[in-house]
Formats: sequence, structure tokens, C-alpha cells
Amino acid sequence: MPETMDMETVLITGGTGLIGTALTTMLISKGYDVIILSRRKQASAGKVSYALWDLKTSFIDPQAIKRADHIIHLAGAGVADKRWTKKRKQEIVDSRVNTGKLIVRALSETENKVKTVVSASGMGWYGSDRKNGRPFVEMDPPSNDYLGNTCKLWEESVQPVTSLGKRLVHLRTGIVFSNKGGAFREFLKPFKAGIAAILGSGNQVISWIHVDDLCRIYLEAIENQQLNGPYNASAPETISNKQLMLKIAKALRRPYIPVHVPEFALRLVLGEMSIEVLKSATMDDSKIRKTGFNFIYPTVDAALNVLIRPR
Repeated sequence: MPETMDMETVLITGGTGLIGTALTTMLISKGYDVIILSRRKQASAGKVSYALWDLKTSFIDPQAIKRADHIIHLAGAGVADKRWTKKRKQEIVDSRVNTGKLIVRALSETENKVKTVVSASGMGWYGSDRKNGRPFVEMDPPSNDYLGNTCKLWEESVQPVTSLGKRLVHLRTGIVFSNKGGAFREFLKPFKAGIAAILGSGNQVISWIHVDDLCRIYLEAIENQQLNGPYNASAPETISNKQLMLKIAKALRRPYIPVHVPEFALRLVLGEMSIEVLKSATMDDSKIRKTGFNFIYPTVDAALNVLIRPR
């Protein structure tokens, strides 16, 4: 990887979220300056500064655009944060598509030196596993369902930056494992009551990635100019929901009772979103590994060894 002695600057949307926070820390450790776009004024702290943006008025601080060498686009309403009402589903789409369009507009209207745009995307692009068992690769078309369409619109919203001479990378991300939030924390909660909560049959396959490896892929995407287009950001080893729960229980070294949460109960509680926790989604990670990228946490066991501290 190239040295960063020239103190390049990375502009991040969604920089205060789970991934953005971890990524900011990693970028700073590598010598980058970071600008986080925020809806309110905040004081700079060391190598991190903040710049205003406002989706309602289509505003991004032009000085932030001028300073940036790379843009990492993470902003978007949490897919699993709230029940999927019609209004919420539109918010999820708009928070991704409209911010992507705003970035394109800012780059087209403001003189800049931005070389790379790396935009988050999701494994929802692919939908459920196929009957032939072949894992999803980046050339596969989007699924004809809500999340598939959302990811398609998401990626299309920033695609015009390529016509502005910017290298564009999309990272279709699996379930992020972090002990600071997100889905992994939800997996752990039932264990406090001595329960290993297996969702439905438990046979559904999970494509996942440790947050540190995900941040390293973002770093690779801005530093390795060979990366272009979509990449599956998921670990080499996939795992079923049931297997994951049993491995977590083993890592916690606590007594537990395995409890299957029936599909009807999940549908009752989660509504349409239950589809996402019950489906299998197996992604092929070979494209990112062929670039020379090596995972620190290629297996669930390796990830759990650092995520769980038995008491």
C-alpha cells in the first residue's frame, strides 16, 4: 500500500455511526486527516474536523469538498432500527439515494481534487440463496424485492461520479460483527437470560464480517487504485444462525438453553423485516481476496476470540 506522508484527507458521511467511528479511528492511525459531515456544528479534535451538510437544503460545505482527496459514503437510516412501515421503508431509501445524489451534485459544482468515492452497499442486493447453492458474486443482478431495489437505487445514485473522473467502489456488506453495537450485540442479549435464541429453523446462512476487516477493506479501497466497482465485503467463512448461536454460547462459557423462535413469532414482532432474519444469503468473497486483501478474522471462531471476553 502507498505511504500517506502527504497527509491525504478523507471526507466521510455517516462518520458517527458504528462503522464510521471505527473507520475514523483506523484512518487517523494511518496518518489521514478526516472530515466528518454533520448536521450541526462541532469543534475539531486533532486530525478530525467536522463540516456541515443538510439534505433538506441540498447543502454540503464546499470547503470540505475542496479539501477532500477521497470520499467514503456511509450515510443511511438503519435498516433494522425500526419496524418497516411504508414511511420507514421510504426513509431508508431516501436517506441513501438522496445523499448519494447530493455527493454527485457537490462534486460536479465544486472544484475539487477527489480521486476516489467508496460507497457502502449491502448484501440485500442479492436476496435469498438460490436452489443451486452457488454463492452470490458481484456480477449477479439485484434481487427483485425491497432491499434488492434499495441497494440498486443506492448504488445508482453515486454512479455518475465516474463520469466526473472519480474511481468508484461499492462495498456490499454482510452482517457486521462488533461488540460496540449492531446485529452482534442483539445476538448476545438473550444469553444474559441463559437463552441461545435460534431464529426459525436456524439453518439460514449468515454472511458476516468483523468490523476491523470491514474498515481495512475501506482503507484498501482508497489506497489500492486497482479496486473498481462492486465488492462483496464478507468473511470467507459463512455460518448458519444456529451454528453461530452455539459458538457464541461456547465462547461465553455460560450455561444456556437453546430456544427456537418460531417464524410466526418473528413475523408478528418484526413484520416484513422478518424476511431478512429468516433468509439465507451466501456471498462469495473471492473478488476482494484476489486483490491481495487478507482477512484478520476469516472465521467466526477468530472473530469471537476477540469480540467475547468470558466472565
